[in-house]
Amino acid sequence: MLIRMNTLSDLENLHRAGQISDLAWHFTQLLSRKTQEQRPEVLLASCLVSQWTAAGNICVPLARVAGQAVFTTDATAEGITAPALPQWRSALCHSPLVGQPGDHQPLILDHHDRLYLYRYWHYEHRLAQQLRTLAAAPAPAIDSARLRADLQHYFGPPGAQPNGQKIAAATVVLRRFCVISGGPGTGKTSTVLKVLALLLKHSPPPVIALAAPTGKAAARMHAAITQALRTLDVAPELHAALPSRAQTLHRLLGPLPDGVNFRHHRANPLPLDVLIVDEASMIDLALMSKLVDALPSSARLVLLGDKDQLASVEAGAVLGDICTSTQGISAAFHARLSEITTEPLPAPRAKATPLHDSVVSLSHSYRFGADSGIGRLARAINDGKPQSVMTLLTHKRHADIRWRDLSGPAVVTKLALRLAEGFAPYLRLLAAGADAEAIVAAFERFRVLCALRHGPFGVSGLNRAIERELQRRQLIPTRLYPSDGLWYRGRPVLITRNHDALQLYNGDIGLALPDADGQLRVAFPSASGALRYVLPSRLPEHDTVFAMTIHKSQGSEFDQVLVILPPDDTPILGRELLYTAITRARQEVELWATPQSVRAAVGRRVERASGLHEQLRVGSYSRLP
Repeated sequence: MLIRMNTLSDLENLHRAGQISDLAWHFTQLLSRKTQEQRPEVLLASCLVSQWTAAGNICVPLARVAGQAVFTTDATAEGITAPALPQWRSALCHSPLVGQPGDHQPLILDHHDRLYLYRYWHYEHRLAQQLRTLAAAPAPAIDSARLRADLQHYFGPPGAQPNGQKIAAATVVLRRFCVISGGPGTGKTSTVLKVLALLLKHSPPPVIALAAPTGKAAARMHAAITQALRTLDVAPELHAALPSRAQTLHRLLGPLPDGVNFRHHRANPLPLDVLIVDEASMIDLALMSKLVDALPSSARLVLLGDKDQLASVEAGAVLGDICTSTQGISAAFHARLSEITTEPLPAPRAKATPLHDSVVSLSHSYRFGADSGIGRLARAINDGKPQSVMTLLTHKRHADIRWRDLSGPAVVTKLALRLAEGFAPYLRLLAAGADAEAIVAAFERFRVLCALRHGPFGVSGLNRAIERELQRRQLIPTRLYPSDGLWYRGRPVLITRNHDALQLYNGDIGLALPDADGQLRVAFPSASGALRYVLPSRLPEHDTVFAMTIHKSQGSEFDQVLVILPPDDTPILGRELLYTAITRARQEVELWATPQSVRAAVGRRVERASGLHEQLRVGSYSRLP
């Protein structure tokens, strides 16, 4: 039943029914108590903006929800009908809780009827200013003829089609800010390595830092650069100057004990000249704003990522907002790129800003060829074509993609058997006494990715089912280590809370292995590639991780990936989720899902409410009349 909200008790009833989160309810109570605000339109808005921000949005676009049911996903369930937009806007404009852009009130309402928590309005406004300033700042002078020759040396002469990597490299050298977006295998990391060689050659040797949002992504960045270094043709002195170590963004910025602020900020900038950040789609609005704020005024920033992947777990979709706001380049930069690269370029944009000139998209995949099933499946998902996706899955023409209908008989039992087969190789190596590096490498080849955390087809249910089946096969002990609770040899764990002292961060994965004395230690791959060991009793919060959520898999890649979607449609299903899941696979992906859930995922694009893309375009906030 839908009602018109009249008092705070209407929200309290929905909170008791589980429709409103504890955070949103207590936030609204606090504001009402502190200001004596009782207008239902304002209380509803404050509760809504808290709940939307917790769900990953930066703001609530009131025009989208005005007159609609809120706090319910089912028209027959209890919920509230939002007021009409003019009535809602008028109430908010006259409330002491609500300010306009530039004010310092708990809530901010802008001239597009977007309602923000003040903190997120400030992050968005600040980041937009920072990126526009960085994009417009002049890069150091270069020798054009020398750069042209070096680009040809590293990337070859121009061909019939534009060489995206060559254009991206030139853009990084010519600009202070650059975003390189591309899917798996498009050569983002190898391009950046050549860029670093160019920068070291064309200017005084800069101080360069490499970073990524998670420890796993940093380790992958290190591995990719180390491998690319083996084939890069540079002088020995340049080879030695190229960085090979990557670190997490939190470690780079230096977290303070309060858990929110960092040691490096505008007044104490990072000691570097060039910062390269991988997996930028995982960076939320707050962290990105603090990162850019900590850059020295003369530094270069290069963001690498895939705009089609899932956005960050926390609020914002910064990389997507940047890329969708900046299609095409200016005529002046078009002429400059043409002169430097001698590559055929698309026509310039009539009206372009410096930010337009700072974004490069790579589309050619060197990992997934034209006949690759994974590559074709990824393109069909991104294009939002459910029928094409189902055709690829059901015709069995590609050896690297497989589909199992999750609605078949005894499917849970069959799934548990299949998952146990996937993990058996590393456990057999463990039983045979293989070295730790070989065991960890075998474990990393296969991973199970789920859309949900709970339920029989979620992470928690499947982890229990996998453990039971592995115990039945005597691959893990039926009696666990009695002194260590749930610990046993071969147990994989996922860190869920940062621990700076141990250099363990949310998303890091370790494997419990015995040392020479039989004492259990948890081995974590480090950014350098070596394993480091931590006692189980010292670990921060963690979970067993035979199966993990697709969100947690970002920044990782595995030879084989088995993806499980729930049999029924759920709002979490979207094409970004499915695309992210299948592109974690290097060689083979296996999808267990019903046709209905596949079609639902491909047909739904998850959009986060934000004003960043507009601020990057127009660059100013107008006050309400």
